[in-house]
Amino acid sequence: MGVFDRFKLTDKRLLITGGSRGLGREMALAMADAGADVVLVARTGDALEETADAIRRLGRQAFTVQADVGQSEACQEACQQVLRDHGPIDILVNNVGGRRFNIPTAQLPLDKWHEILDLNLTSTFLSTKIIGGAMVARGRGGRIINVASISGMIVNRGIGGRTYETAKAGVIHFTKSTAADWAVHKITVNAICPGFFMTEPNQRWSREHPKLFEMYREQIPLGDFGKAEDLGPLAVYLASDAARYITGATIVIDGGYSLW
Repeated sequence: MGVFDRFKLTDKRLLITGGSRGLGREMALAMADAGADVVLVARTGDALEETADAIRRLGRQAFTVQADVGQSEACQEACQQVLRDHGPIDILVNNVGGRRFNIPTAQLPLDKWHEILDLNLTSTFLSTKIIGGAMVARGRGGRIINVASISGMIVNRGIGGRTYETAKAGVIHFTKSTAADWAVHKITVNAICPGFFMTEPNQRWSREHPKLFEMYREQIPLGDFGKAEDLGPLAVYLASDAARYITGATIVIDGGYSLW
């Protein structure tokens, strides 16, 4: 077997949450390009179908489930539907997440605190519990990739309300804990921590706070924000046999921003 063969995902099936746009879309397309069939879960039907069509043009199967996994009941129902209709799942990418608002801690309502924790952390727990639990029961190993953030490792400048940072820190430690528990089952669990990527929410934030985002750009050693397609090869690596001996890792992809 050649070295590049170890990166192939032929005959594997991927479930990715938040897979219709941005970083999720690029990871889904990259894994399809490497040979995986893909189940996409997201809120918006049109975007789901457009991404599914792009995957099919690569010669892979694509299935869609429209659900808001930031809502705990909907997340559980979606995961159970995936296992029932599209299982078994070999690779799980818990990608859904976001900050959504900028409210200082002293003014942050409790329901908004819970909203962001549920979106970023509870969804990761529930999907891992249900889809990862099925991997354990199946007994054939698996790959789980949690999309955390450098915000779980550092405190962002100029932004109020730390529920997002708290949630992503929880994702990182949940990754490590689950990796330790499930290594015996040959299931690897790793976290990707992106820095500043110009996804749709960040494009909106940059228009609202241009001076803040220019400050961020100036503090990136590589000189610019990341592109969504930069995440695809890393996700393929962690999902593949090439990363069989990596588990519990937190891999930063931020152009060097968090070095300072």
